[in-house]
Amino acid sequence: MTGGNQLISVHPEELKFQFELEKQSYCDLKVVNTTENHVAFKVKTTSPKKYFVRPNTGVIQPWDSCVIRVTLQAQREYPPDMQCKDKFLLQSTILPPHTDVDELPQDTFNKDSGRTIEECKLRVTYLSSQAAFGNSEDEGFRSMKQSFDGSTMPRSTSFDDNQDLQRLRDERDAALRQTQQLRQELEMMKKRRNRKSDPGFSFPFALFVGLIGIMLGFLLNLSLSSPSSE
Repeated sequence: MTGGNQLISVHPEELKFQFELEKQSYCDLKVVNTTENHVAFKVKTTSPKKYFVRPNTGVIQPWDSCVIRVTLQAQREYPPDMQCKDKFLLQSTILPPHTDVDELPQDTFNKDSGRTIEECKLRVTYLSSQAAFGNSEDEGFRSMKQSFDGSTMPRSTSFDDNQDLQRLRDERDAALRQTQQLRQELEMMKKRRNRKSDPGFSFPFALFVGLIGIMLGFLLNLSLSSPSSE
């Protein structure tokens, strides 16, 4: 994410798609309004024919959030070197209270209108499971060749062990991101409760959020206790 955004925060900061031929892939963006104002957003892309964005325009209430699903349409061929030059632009601006998305003026996101428009640029990355498997397989062949040449002793860590270790690391990273997101949502709920009486925020809900955090912490400790490969 580029620029000093004061109105919204976006998670994740990069769009990642699992790329497979003739198959759709999607990535969810969570947009959080970090202010006491009503904020409108709009999503633009350099390749509108390749992606399906819903919603591409919306209004987020104070301290609230919205999930945007970006779908990569099925592609017939791989991009060169699996590199993607597509980019997304997420614009945001403050609106008067109780403005409906269907009532947005046509010049809402026009900088010439005098409004302050914040912009968040998002890169796109394609992930290939075949490429990841191929790299690990090549590494295994190199290790076997070194063993047969007598340059090194055979490694005790098998290919399956490497896969399990990578999976644990991915789960650990996901747990860290989810824990951080839960903490941010809980903090926002507290701000909303302090701003006005919110009957939807109750102690049982806070306890439920806390239990989720404990479960994520247990998963994190389990992944950290796994042996690391050298």
